Amino acid sequence: MIQYFSADYVIPVTSDPIKNGIVAIEDGNIVGLYRENDPAVKADVEHFSGVLIPGFVNTHCHLELSHLENVIPSKTGLIEFIGNVVTKRGQDVERIKEAMVEADRRMYESGIQAVGDHVNTSISAEVKSKSKIIYHTFVEIICMKDDEVLNKIDEARDIEFYFDPNHSSITPHAPYSCSKSLFKTYKKSISDDNIISIHNQESEEENKLFRYKSGEFLKFYEKMGIDVDCFKAQARNSIQSYLNFLPASNHTILVHNTYTSIKDLDFINRMARKVTLCLCPKANLYIEDTLPKVQLFLNQKFDIALGTDSLASNDTLSILEELKTLHKANKELTFLETIKWATINGAKALGLDNEIGSLEVGKKPGLVLLKNMPNLKINDSVEVQRII
Repeated sequence: MIQYFSADYVIPVTSDPIKNGIVAIEDGNIVGLYRENDPAVKADVEHFSGVLIPGFVNTHCHLELSHLENVIPSKTGLIEFIGNVVTKRGQDVERIKEAMVEADRRMYESGIQAVGDHVNTSISAEVKSKSKIIYHTFVEIICMKDDEVLNKIDEARDIEFYFDPNHSSITPHAPYSCSKSLFKTYKKSISDDNIISIHNQESEEENKLFRYKSGEFLKFYEKMGIDVDCFKAQARNSIQSYLNFLPASNHTILVHNTYTSIKDLDFINRMARKVTLCLCPKANLYIEDTLPKVQLFLNQKFDIALGTDSLASNDTLSILEELKTLHKANKELTFLETIKWATINGAKALGLDNEIGSLEVGKKPGLVLLKNMPNLKINDSVEVQRII
């Protein structure tokens, strides 16, 4: 049976907003978009006060860290945060699974339709297999020792086996946690359809490491027993040091970009890669108390997507709350621009744009209502309600 839903505005995302628009849905699939009083609408219409949009896409998350909610102190800086995650993440398996189930439920209820999720184990596989959310799972590789590179790649493939083969890939974790040898071997070992999602320039300490071989990362490596004697200062920021080692044809999601400069963006453009910049503003504030320079990314016309990161570094897993944070800090942003970041851009980055991310006939993107949103402006009073 076809259901008809209308609102003050319908935002298809990939086409113009429809005032008093109507969305027709059958078994979750979009079968029509109409204007008010269109004679093609053959049944009663359920009207909502607010704005109808497709389900959100959370392009970056760590579901398996959900049990660390309210555990790790905020605003410590990235390196202390990493140390806390390493020492505190190991808990009872059932407790971890319960936290993931609850986090998954909260994300779905907050309107999230798909998630790009980073893992180091297979523990989230069962939760994802039962979820209403579409997950693309990124299995992280962490390897600083050259003699362990092949084993680490094999371990990642073993973990990937537990997840949906159509929606999973292996990826380097971050430039500060992967050796040059790992990057080179990884480049030769993956297929062209393997989506890459790598943490990028989340801290200025990362740039110090690559430019000068100095800063807090050296103390961290020493504490962790990692020998970096062979690492050489690159006299340039991290992205300019490692991007060449990633395969050129694979879509790459650069996550965080809190300390990415205009020169870094120029470098990425010259490389002519398929790159999406994923911003996680609330996590950036939680860890480093700093936000990315959004206007730089807009000026360079990059595709931007949004993520929440994990509950270890956030008090919600809500894309709406990420939008609020960005709009509060960047008054020049418009909702019709940032809704793309929260939906279709993330869907494209995860290879899901044929299914979700916009209200188009033939897609099954979910249907979400934003309430208390006069003049299509994001404000603190906006609330989200999942319709389908």
